[in-house]
Amino acid sequence: MLHVDRVFKTFDGDDSRRVTHPVFEGFSLDVADGEFVAVLGPSGCGKTTLLRMIAGFESPDSGRIVFEGVDVVGPASDRVVVFQQPGLFPWLDVRRNVAFGLQLRGRRIDWTPVDEILATVGLAEFARHAPYELSGGMQQRVALARSLVMRPKMLLMDEPFAALDAHLRHAMQVFLRDLWLDVRTTILFITHDVEEAIVLAERVVVLGSNPGRILGELDARDVHPGSVDLLDNADYRRLRHRVVELLGEVP
Repeated sequence: MLHVDRVFKTFDGDDSRRVTHPVFEGFSLDVADGEFVAVLGPSGCGKTTLLRMIAGFESPDSGRIVFEGVDVVGPASDRVVVFQQPGLFPWLDVRRNVAFGLQLRGRRIDWTPVDEILATVGLAEFARHAPYELSGGMQQRVALARSLVMRPKMLLMDEPFAALDAHLRHAMQVFLRDLWLDVRTTILFITHDVEEAIVLAERVVVLGSNPGRILGELDARDVHPGSVDLLDNADYRRLRHRVVELLGEVP
């Protein structure tokens, strides 16, 4: 589905000599249809830049990003981004927040898929509530519903649970994993949290920095966020140990 092919990307430095800093030099990555991939790495390794290029918000200096056989040249509704902050409109109720993207398409809103997706994310009874009446986890579910109602082929998630407390974060991890098993939308999930990457994704891509590069890839299909105690899970311990080896230390 997604092919990142030998991408180069640099940013200008802040000094007067305009020195450029390489983010990626010949970076490549493939993501299959229906796959859940976590990109894990420390701050500054290029995770968010990679997501923004795949989303079409930024362009590589050279190389190609190909989505379903077509070069990515800008944003499109088949690739939807879920950010760390839900970004809900406080003057709209939950139902109209979810429908906002459909409304932007300039067509009369069909409320059936809006109500269906609200039921899917467990928020049907909160359809008429204002965003401020919801918990942080519920607001992030509204943001997910707003993305899913567009029927994207790929969700690009940029540390969407980082602002939540530990309890809500775990609950949202379980929720997202179950939702993905139900709808099977392709997901690329950006995180710097080792545990989150391992328990959520089928495949964990570990990035290093200067420039951003793949240090290794891990098969995490045998670990999931519903595990009672991850420290007792031998597969989790093995994968975490491997991440620590690759990064040198836990980010």
